[in-house]
Amino acid sequence: MSWEPGRHFANRPTFAGVASVEPGSLGTPDVVIVGAPFDWGTTFRPGTRFGPRAIRNADYLSPDGARPHLATGIDPLQVLDVVDAGDIGVIPGYLDPSMSEIAKAVEAIAAMGATPIVLGGDHTITFPDATGVAKVSGFGSVALVHFDAHADTGEDHWGMLHGHGTPMRRLIESGAVPGHRFVQIGLRGYWPPPKVVSWMQEQGMRSYLMSDITQRGLDPIVDEAVAHASSGASGVFLSIDIDVVDPGMAPGTGTPEPGGLTSRQLLDTVRRLARDLNVIGADVVEVSPPYDGPGEITAFLANRVVLEILNGMAERRVGP
Repeated sequence: MSWEPGRHFANRPTFAGVASVEPGSLGTPDVVIVGAPFDWGTTFRPGTRFGPRAIRNADYLSPDGARPHLATGIDPLQVLDVVDAGDIGVIPGYLDPSMSEIAKAVEAIAAMGATPIVLGGDHTITFPDATGVAKVSGFGSVALVHFDAHADTGEDHWGMLHGHGTPMRRLIESGAVPGHRFVQIGLRGYWPPPKVVSWMQEQGMRSYLMSDITQRGLDPIVDEAVAHASSGASGVFLSIDIDVVDPGMAPGTGTPEPGGLTSRQLLDTVRRLARDLNVIGADVVEVSPPYDGPGEITAFLANRVVLEILNGMAERRVGP
């Protein structure tokens, strides 16, 4: 496992001002933030290799690491021991060895009893992210709640097994996360084709389209997601593709799809899931700063998604 924070597209300011630690001296934290500056699995607009830096930098709050949540009164950075281990030493342009480095890094974090939160990077990284967690918690026992405009269950990318449209299929095929432990929220648009959708149904995947959310409301769907993800699972991995949000509120992403969730809906939902479920890993992916405009709208949203996950985890620990 190699780590190289000095590469030109990586950066080392810490998330929310938490302690910066070297990978070999992590201690025993509750949560480890780590970056995966990787975008060689994209099929349209690149730039997510700059996502981890943008997510860390999208923060105007106090540099001392204090983050009290206005609605709950809880400061997750006081309740949880959160550290930032910098960026994983991915190899520019080389997909397989980079995924191997990511999987080893995430597995090492999970093995020490900490929850890894990975800042992406394109969605290809969820295959090594969730695999690393499953190697510790048990193949087949981890549930995955996936927010995305796209199902990411493609058979391949022009004959290649790995890319940002295939990680969920690879997780199912490998046995790391079986289909019946998947919950997908926010799907819409014009992909994947019916053949792939049929395969998803055969695997027992539970997928909620934006049309379902429009007709039924988000709350009952999240109720079902919580019940489904918690049933018999050793823990839950959250994977948040920022393009689940409508591009009017999250323009800085590689494959924008109109008609998504609002930023408010996403923030409230991830906090609730982190409060109600045993979250043992998470990633926030597909933030592409070159398309984010001067306002850094998407990066700020992704930063707050991480904070809401931390706040939900802190609420779970503190209790009612």
